This record gives sequence, structure tokens and C-alpha cells, in this order.
Amino acid sequence: MAIQTITWMSAFLCLAQVFSMPMPCQLQGQLVRTTHNLLRDMGGHFPLECLQENVFMAFPATSFATSGAPQLSSSAAKAIYETLKNIDTLFGTDELPTMWDQQKLEYFQNIIYRQIEESECMSSVDTSDYPIRAEGLKTYFGNIAAVLKEKVGYRLKTNRHFVLIISLHRIILP
Repeated sequence: MAIQTITWMSAFLCLAQVFSMPMPCQLQGQLVRTTHNLLRDMGGHFPLECLQENVFMAFPATSFATSGAPQLSSSAAKAIYETLKNIDTLFGTDELPTMWDQQKLEYFQNIIYRQIEESECMSSVDTSDYPIRAEGLKTYFGNIAAVLKEKVGYRLKTNRHFVLIISLHRIILP
């Protein structure tokens, strides 16, 4: 009986030690690259009939500026987290084209959701330069949402997300 009690207590203490360890709060680079590749591939080429509707939007490069260090800064990681949330919102609010590869689209959305869930701890990171980054992202994604809302005419009903793909392609790593 004493051996069994000691065994259970040892197992409990071991589990308590493991679960009390802090979990790393970071983005998984492989998942970011996978979402980038899926975003590039799932919709095919930009439709010719929509070329006159292609809208240039200046990318907020300052939102992702880094010091060149191999480790991503906390504020840049937080900006990427906010970008993922904005992507999830944009892809979740409108009907998506049925001509897209639905399997890749679903996989893309699942990975975005997974990254948001796994890196939610980044939202509580306090950084001094984040408000400047956040303002650039807010403006950029607000402009994308406005263009998508404006371009809901019959011709672009099924293709309007290509504008989003071209814009987002610059965000999720080159």
C-alpha cells in the first residue's frame, strides 16, 4: 500500500511540475510558411476580367519592421498575431469563391485559426512601439475591407477575394 501511495504521489508531483512550466508564446514558422503557400496556391491566377478592379494598397512595412536579429521582437510577433486575426475576420465574413480549391481553403482557415489560438498569449504582451504598428495594420485591413465591400458588383461576386489574396500575399512572409 505504501509503495502504491508513493508511486501515485510521484506521478502527481511529476505531472504538477510539467504542467506548471510556462508554455512558449511564439509563432510556428512552419505554419506561417504553410499558410503563405496555401494562400498563394488555393485561388489560382488573378482573373483577367478583374484586372481593371485591381486596387493598389500600400503595405504597412513599419508594422513588421525588425531589428535584423534572428529572434522576432515581441511587438513584431504581436503585429503578426493581429494580422492573423484580421485575415481570419476577412475570410470569415464573406462568401468565398466556389472555384477555389476548397480543401486548400479549409486547410488554410484551420491553420490560421490554430495559429491564433496557439499564439493568443501574444495579445497580452506589452510593447512600447506596438501602437504605431497596430495603427498601420488597422488602416491597411480597414482599406481592404472597404475595397471588398465596395467591389461587390455582379462581375466580382465570386472573384473579389483575389484582391485580398494579392494584398495578403505581401503579409505572410515573402
